[in-house]
Amino acid sequence: MAADSPGASDDSPDRPSDGPPAPPSRRDRSGEADEPPHPAFADYATESLPAAAVGSPGKDGRLELRFAVDEAGETNLVRDLARAPFHVSGTLGHDPLPEAETVYVQSPTGGLAQGDRHAVEIAVGADAVAHVSTQSSQKVLSMERNYAAADVSLSVDRNGHLDYVPEPAILHEDSRFFQAIDLDLATDASAVVGDVVVPGRLARGERFDFERYLSRLQVRRDGELLVDDATHLRPADADPSAAGVMGAFAVVGTLYVLVPESESDELDDLSERLHAAATAAAETGAADGDRDDADPDTVRAGATRLPNDAGVVVRALGHRAETATAALRAAWDEARIGLLGVGAPESRRP
Repeated sequence: MAADSPGASDDSPDRPSDGPPAPPSRRDRSGEADEPPHPAFADYATESLPAAAVGSPGKDGRLELRFAVDEAGETNLVRDLARAPFHVSGTLGHDPLPEAETVYVQSPTGGLAQGDRHAVEIAVGADAVAHVSTQSSQKVLSMERNYAAADVSLSVDRNGHLDYVPEPAILHEDSRFFQAIDLDLATDASAVVGDVVVPGRLARGERFDFERYLSRLQVRRDGELLVDDATHLRPADADPSAAGVMGAFAVVGTLYVLVPESESDELDDLSERLHAAATAAAETGAADGDRDDADPDTVRAGATRLPNDAGVVVRALGHRAETATAALRAAWDEARIGLLGVGAPESRRP
């Protein structure tokens, strides 16, 4: 595996280009630096900022990671570019799969602020295995004008695998956040993508006081759209705690498991195994039937097939980020055993 190496700055020379090309960001594709990402954010986009403008230094963060295998079959980080507020200090060789590589992304700032536009591009080459996460939760700070957005572009080449499982996003009061995740898979590639949302600083009694949250995942295989899934919450218009939405729970977590096309006939079995793993983790420490929805440790989890035989999605509802994350982590562990023959790496979060 590659030894620890410093993150590249904007003026650093490129690392060797033997890795796969990075996918273009939505900003590059559109040609507009601040084109509203969704009609629901069009009005916000017209609001000017009192201080640093959209796209100014420090508000237009960019992260680019490329992974490729060497002649020994080990995955290496062959290019990393980090522009504030992102920082990459190197790689961690702690994956249970010896040939895999791990990167934890750091951010020294307080969180996403109004007018922030972040672009993340991760490309995994043929036969490479990479795990990318974050060192801490992503705080989406309170806002008075405009909005914050993150554009995440992921690609996995033939027989490659990517685990993109960042720490939870915490939506502060009056925050407005749009997140787009675009995943492009080769025919025999696989990926696991996690997303956990906490609707406020729950310990302070802040709950569903954000203004708008929209997260959208699109998955393509060889350019063909397979999955288009979105979570759109605006508490002022529709109460998230209503029956049929989130009910008594506050935290929602989602784990997408995308399998190679050759394994699509095993999805029913995979769905059952992931559901069993998530449910068992949620019931740890409780006797059968002892927990109801009001119990702070209760987690409700379910799994279902994704359309077009793309894979399985696992969703978990909980009162705390820790419990919802634990259920998804158990499902991730089970999924990785099926895909790679080893479980998920241990968390290195402090």
